[in-house]
Amino acid sequence: MPNVLVVDDERDLVSLLDFNLRQSGFETTLAYAGEEALSAARRRPPDLVLLDLMLPDMPGTEVCRQLKSDPRTKRVPVIVLTARGEELDRVVGFELGADDYVVKPFSVRELILRVKAVLRRAGQQRSEKPVTELGPIRIDTDAHRAWVRG
Repeated sequence: MPNVLVVDDERDLVSLLDFNLRQSGFETTLAYAGEEALSAARRRPPDLVLLDLMLPDMPGTEVCRQLKSDPRTKRVPVIVLTARGEELDRVVGFELGADDYVVKPFSVRELILRVKAVLRRAGQQRSEKPVTELGPIRIDTDAHRAWVRG
């Protein structure tokens, strides 16, 4: 059962997301501030993060940056969930490593489908071996390197 870390300071929204994610077969970890989210992710790296950009203690962009710079959580997909819908905000979110960007208000049903789609894509990426061997040729796709006979 995939674990989703929900990070938002709006308690009613967190409760709504918690209920709907659990109904859809997910485990949830809830955080209402950036530091709380980072601590939770360090204790148990989630399978996906739903992240608000406007948090009380630090910007969500900083939370995303720290998650993506930590080796244990750098491959964890992040869906930004925010009231900020301007193009610049979306661009910054994607540049920091967000996998999707959802603007409030949103459809909970659509969000659940986006969570499933992002997890499906993340699972496909993880199942691919970074090093492929084809006869005398060895290719490391993550490092963008290739070798012939060593």
